[in-house]
Amino acid sequence: MRMRNKYKKPTTFPCNAGSKCSVSIIVWTLAGFLLLLHFFSLVSHKDGTSGEIELHISHNPSFRELVEVEEENIQIPPPRGKRSPRAAKRRPKRTTTLIDEFLDENSQLRHVFFPDMKTAIDPMKDNGNDSFYYYPSRIWLDTEGAPIQAHGGGILYDESSHTYYWYGEYKDGPTYHAHKKAAARVDIIGVGCYSSKDMWTWKNEGIVLAAEETNETHDLYKLNVLERPKVIYNDRTGKYVMWMHIDDCNYTKAAVGVAISDYPTGPFDYLYSKRPHGFDSRDMTIFKDDDGVAYLVYSSEDNSELHIGPLTSDYLDVSNVVRRILVGQHREAPALFKHLGTYYMVTSGCTGWAPNEALVHAAESIMGPWEAMGNPCIGGNKVFRLTTFFAQSTYVIPLAGLPGLYIFMADRWNPADLRESRYIWLPLIVRGPADRPLEYNFGFPLWSRVSIYWHKKWRLPSRWSG
Repeated sequence: MRMRNKYKKPTTFPCNAGSKCSVSIIVWTLAGFLLLLHFFSLVSHKDGTSGEIELHISHNPSFRELVEVEEENIQIPPPRGKRSPRAAKRRPKRTTTLIDEFLDENSQLRHVFFPDMKTAIDPMKDNGNDSFYYYPSRIWLDTEGAPIQAHGGGILYDESSHTYYWYGEYKDGPTYHAHKKAAARVDIIGVGCYSSKDMWTWKNEGIVLAAEETNETHDLYKLNVLERPKVIYNDRTGKYVMWMHIDDCNYTKAAVGVAISDYPTGPFDYLYSKRPHGFDSRDMTIFKDDDGVAYLVYSSEDNSELHIGPLTSDYLDVSNVVRRILVGQHREAPALFKHLGTYYMVTSGCTGWAPNEALVHAAESIMGPWEAMGNPCIGGNKVFRLTTFFAQSTYVIPLAGLPGLYIFMADRWNPADLRESRYIWLPLIVRGPADRPLEYNFGFPLWSRVSIYWHKKWRLPSRWSG
């Protein structure tokens, strides 16, 4: 039986009306009320703005098509003959999975993941009603009829010429391993550049930053590594600046490289490489904010965390300011964008050439803190969603005049033949509440959900004019 404590005194405030204690209580009550009112106004403001976008999307037939996702029902065939050494090493004595089939170059499903030239997207052919449709994973031809080579790339919109430029790794060479335990690689050929007015018809502008064929001490020597080139324009200097991941064949150099040009189509002059802020740097990107300040984001500390910091005003170096983010989370392949004043970033896990689950992160300040919002992938099937549709993030393209709609750029890597890697471009829409409660906002998700929708075939709304 519970005993009552006869010595326990009632809980009262030991002060009378009009005392300092009562004044403090009133002040703190008012402060709390004002804080709650401010918090409510923030939520209402964000909800009101996002609500307008929700209404815009829900009443636009083209937008509704984008959120009506497609499902995939891929049946794994019974084993046929001898499996490749890579697949056998990956899955000894266990049931074959869809990921195993994806990684096996001898799989009977190879044509599903990497369709051949028969289904290539050819913008110069009379496509009738199929014009301007994106077909993720199909071969994409340029205006000369050759497959586009711009892997791990990004898009620059040049306001002076109203032209989009697509820069990426030109991998049109044989895939091999530098040694037994090395990752699959292609010798550096250079950075490819393509131009377009509509982001569907791409003209080959050539290799704008070429490999060094003979000088073995040069960063761009053909046996080294050049990955994930990104280009931004400096309004103050009038220069186009390229940043990229520079490494040796063993991935021990772990640096960034910088090049510069007077024109978006190059040629770019290579300047130097360095370890930014004194840290190792592998997968990276650059992001130019609305105020003209540019930032470098890179995987560091053996890919266990990301680092972010502003560039100097000429974009040719990092400043001495750096912030560690996503510490211990082992994320790479960052792709940043900004929506209604909030910064978002898509990242992938660290599994080499094998696909893995994407995550979206959000922050009120680009320097952090950043919070994970969950997996953005919708449609396909469970394996598609857990592998980012068998692809890896590289860039997010904003679309002027279409608030809340972006293009998610990713690479479907083919480690057996890297030149045959494919591009996965899909609609990314920011709307609705986030998936998980957030630590820095009292558990209330102030940020909208980011969703990437799977489609075998899709196109931008007809009112978008590039």
